[in-house]
Formats: sequence, C-alpha cells, structure tokens
Amino acid sequence: MSSPAAAARAGPAPRHVLAPLALTQFVASFAGSNMNVAINSIGKDLGTTVHGVQTAITLFLLCMAALMIPGSKLTDKWGRRRCLLLGLLIYGIGAIISALAPGLPTLIVGYSAFEGVGSALMIPPIYILATLYFDSVQSRARAFGTISGAAGIGSATGPLIGGLITTAISWRVSFLFQALIVALVVVLSARISDPLPADPKRPFDLTGAAVSAAGLFFVVIGILQAGNNGLLLGIFIALGLLLLAAFYLHIRRREHAHEEPLLRTSLFKNRTSNLGLVTQNVQWLFMMGITFVVSVYLQTVQHFSAIKTGLVFTAATVGLLISSAFAQRMASRREQRTLIRGGFVASLVGVGLLLALAGLTRHVWSFLPGLFVIGLGVGVMITASVNVVQSAFPEREQGEISGLSRSVSNLGSSMGTAIAGTILVADLVHGGYVAATIVLTAVAALGLVAALLLPPEPRRRRELSSPPEPATSAAHP
Repeated sequence: MSSPAAAARAGPAPRHVLAPLALTQFVASFAGSNMNVAINSIGKDLGTTVHGVQTAITLFLLCMAALMIPGSKLTDKWGRRRCLLLGLLIYGIGAIISALAPGLPTLIVGYSAFEGVGSALMIPPIYILATLYFDSVQSRARAFGTISGAAGIGSATGPLIGGLITTAISWRVSFLFQALIVALVVVLSARISDPLPADPKRPFDLTGAAVSAAGLFFVVIGILQAGNNGLLLGIFIALGLLLLAAFYLHIRRREHAHEEPLLRTSLFKNRTSNLGLVTQNVQWLFMMGITFVVSVYLQTVQHFSAIKTGLVFTAATVGLLISSAFAQRMASRREQRTLIRGGFVASLVGVGLLLALAGLTRHVWSFLPGLFVIGLGVGVMITASVNVVQSAFPEREQGEISGLSRSVSNLGSSMGTAIAGTILVADLVHGGYVAATIVLTAVAALGLVAALLLPPEPRRRRELSSPPEPATSAAHP
C-alpha cells in the first residue's frame, strides 16, 4: 500500500505545486530587501531616520526567525496547506496596513509584526511540501533550486522593483504589490493537497516556543544596541544566550519525560546538517548585510535615487539568475559541498571587487562587477545548502528540520542587517561602508570554513527509488 505522501504525489503535477511555493518564497524574500532602496523616501514620509527603517527591517526578519520553528511545528498540528493559507492571509493584511501606515510604529506593526508572523506560518510548508512531493536527490535539487532561486531573486530584485515603484509612484505601492502576489498565490494553491494528514490532537510546546523566540529576540536586539549602548549590548546578548540555553535544557527535559518537545535534540547531532545550517546562516547574513550596506551607502553618501540604487543591484540579480538556472545540472554533476564551497569563494572574490573598485572610483559601474560575482556565488550555494540540510533527515522529520532550517536562515538575515547596519550607521561617512563590508567578509570566510568541513555525500539514491515510509500519527514530528 502506498504512503499518504506517495498518494498525494499521484495527484497534481509537481509544476502546479512548485509555482505557488516559489511565489510565496519570492514575496517573503522581496519584503526583506525592497525596503533598502526606499530608506530615504520612507524616512522623509514617516519622519524617521535610517536607524528607524533599519529597525523595522531587522524586526521583520527577526520575527520570522523567532517564530519559524513554532510555525513549522504547527504544520503537523494544523496541516501544511492550512498553515500556508493562514500565513498568506496574515501576510496580506500586514502588507495593506504597511501601505497605509501614517508613521513608523504602524509600519512596524504591519511590516515587522503581521508580515513577520505570516511569513513564519507560510514559509515552513514551502520546504516541507517540496520535500514530500519530490523524493529523489535530483528532483529535490530542482525543486529547491526553483524555490531557493525565487528566494534569492526576491532578495536581489527587491531593490530594483522597489526602486522603480518608489521613484515612479510611492514606496507604499510596493506593499500593495506584495498583497497582489499573495492573492495570486492563494488562487494557485487551490490545487495543492496535503501529502500527510493533520493531527489536531498533537501537543504543542508553548513554553519552548516562547523561550526560544525570546532568546533569539534578545540576541538580535542586543546587536542593534551596539552603536548606542555597550552595556545594553552585553546585557541583551547575555540574556538571549541564557534563554537559548534554557530552551535546550527544556526540550531535553521534555524528551526525558517522554513529552513532545518543540524540537528534538537529535536534530543537533547530525554533523552534516549542523555544518549545512551554519552555511545557510552565513549565506543570508552575508547577502542581506551587503544589500543593506550598499543600498544605504549609495543613497546617503552617493545620493543615488531609489531607482538608480535598484539598477545597481541588477548586476547581482543577473548573476543569481544565471547560477540558479544551472542549479539542477550542477547538482547532478557535483557534490553539494563542492557547490557550497565554490559559492563562498565566488562571494569572497565579489566582495573583494567591491572594496577594490569602490576605492578607485565613485562611478556607478564600480559596484557592478562585485555584485555580479556575489550574485553568482550566492545562487550556486543557496540551493546546495538547503538540499544538504533537508536531505540529511527522513521524511517523517521534515517538519522539524524545515522549521529549524528556515529559522537559522532568517536569523542570519536579521543579524546581517543588524550587524552591518549598526556599523554603517555609526560611522556612515568616515569608513563605515568599508568597515561593515570587511566584517561581512570575515563572516563569509567563517562560512567557507564550515563548508570545507562538510563530509562527503553518502551514495546517492537512485532517481526512481521510493521515499521512506512516514511514521504514523504521534510518532512523526
């Protein structure tokens, strides 16, 4: 007898599943980067500063990171399709609130809170559904390539599309654009069925969810305080780390008591997955950090308009599109760890070009080669690292590892904006751009070290091999 997941795969064609999943990931990633080119416009319109807009962006990304694991866990309780649609609804409401925001507090409510919560609910089902519908290494590489490519393209085209809309109409229309995409995804999702049945009686670790979210919140908020108050920086980060340690002890205690935790501690015992998660975190930290640094520098120091700033990032978009287009072919010919290593090397070369050429001339073309090479590098490794992590666990554990994976990636995004933005805003004119870029380069180098430590892949399953049978009801995560 076929498994529930196999039965679901026999229904709609994968391409009908992949399109709404990729679009959902696109809009979430777009929301994280399109604000960067509208910093001046938003600041003038809402009466705030660069730091105020940076805070809104960081809190949006942090909200996703803090709630991604609980959101992933709820997919088992409520169902993957239901969580996807609920997340889209909350996200769409947040986009409309943001478009009508009269001031920064309302923008934070709509953008950082509503869109952040919506993203935390709608993103985990993307990767779980893709993993369940595509069961071989190569087919998953294609699916993850499309979805991760959409994530990268959303981040890379966010400045261009956002800049065009901001210059031609208003930054507010960018949020209405997101609401329209959300409506389209809801329509396209009509043909998606849930591969595994929901389990409404499944217990939910509310304490674990609250403690883990609070821990991540204080760590990132502490980083945001770096340029303002060193004492608060230390207090917040120390409190965050203590809360995360308490979270680990909490889930271990629940396991020993035979109660279901928010995350199983066994997820942290897989060396391949752990290293893959490090590379994911660093990739997004680096990408979002560079995007924020270059965007702020161009607008506040070079006095570029929103559309001109967006056009500069077209180079990164082209590079990312090229490498994403060849993701499946590269995955079938090279080990995933080789692609991750190559992506980090290319990204380091790209940031080197940014620093070298920006020091020689202030012309716009000086940013293009570096951003293009960075786009190539990110496009190569972003798919491979997702595949490494997701494929390290069986089908029955995809809910938990997907949430952990997305949380780690979004934590990297929020930390990238917080770290780079704090350094940049503290000394915007006198070397802030160079200092922030150097810090991001050092972090990318650490990501390369993690990639070099990745073990060889196990022998690949044959293309037509069947997926493992999922455990039943309470046994599967």
